[in-house]
Amino acid sequence: MKTIGLLGGMSWESTQSYYRLINEGVKARLGGLHSARLILYSVDFAEIEVLQQQGDWEAAGRLLASAAEAVQAAGADFLLIGTNTMHKVAPQIDDAIDIPLLHIADATAQALKHEGMHSVGLLGTRFTMEQAFYRERLERAGIRVLVPDQEERDEIHRIIYEELCQGDIRPDSRAVFQAVVDGLATRGAQAALLGCTEIGLLLKQSDTPVALFDTTEIHANAAVAAALGDT
Repeated sequence: MKTIGLLGGMSWESTQSYYRLINEGVKARLGGLHSARLILYSVDFAEIEVLQQQGDWEAAGRLLASAAEAVQAAGADFLLIGTNTMHKVAPQIDDAIDIPLLHIADATAQALKHEGMHSVGLLGTRFTMEQAFYRERLERAGIRVLVPDQEERDEIHRIIYEELCQGDIRPDSRAVFQAVVDGLATRGAQAALLGCTEIGLLLKQSDTPVALFDTTEIHANAAVAAALGDT
C-alpha cells in the first residue's frame, strides 16, 4: 500500500470527511483491521482565507508548497490537496515536490465521464465558480460547465465560509442549494457538481432528484485506488 499525503484543514470539517472516506475505502477493499497509510498536514485555514480575500494567491501558494514539501519529506508517495479552491495554486505546489499530485478536477472529470455526464452545474466558492483554473480543466476533458447567476454565487459563497466551514448546517441554506441545483438542471445540467469539499456536509443525494457528484468522495476514492495500485 502506498502512503497518501493530504494537505488538509481547508476546512478541518471537510478534512475529517477525507480521513473517514479514505480509511473506509481501504477497509472495504482489504477487510479486517486494515486502514490507510496517510500523512496529514493540517494548516491554519484562517491564514489562508485572509490571503484568498486579499487575492494574494502567490503567498498562499508558497504556504501550501512548503506544507507539501513537509508531507513529501515525511514519506508520502503522492499528494492530495483537500480543497477545490486551493487547486488554483496546484501548479505552484506541483513544482515544489517530486511526488505526483492527484488533482481533484482530473479525478472528478474521470468520474463524470465514466457516468456519461457531459454537462454539469458547478457549485463552489466564488473563486471556483468564477475563475478559470477549475472550470477550464473540466472543459478540456469535454465537460460543459454551467454556473449559478451572480446573486446565487454570492449566497453560496457566503454559506460556505460563514456556515459550512464553521460546522454550521442549516436547513434554510440546504433549501438555497436545492433551488440552485433545480435551476441549473432547468438550464441543461445533467448533474450538479459539489465543487467545494464542505458542500457535501449540507447537501445529500436524498435532497434532490438531480444527480450529485461530491468531489470529496471522488477525490478520496481516487486516493484509495492510487494507494492500492489500481489503474
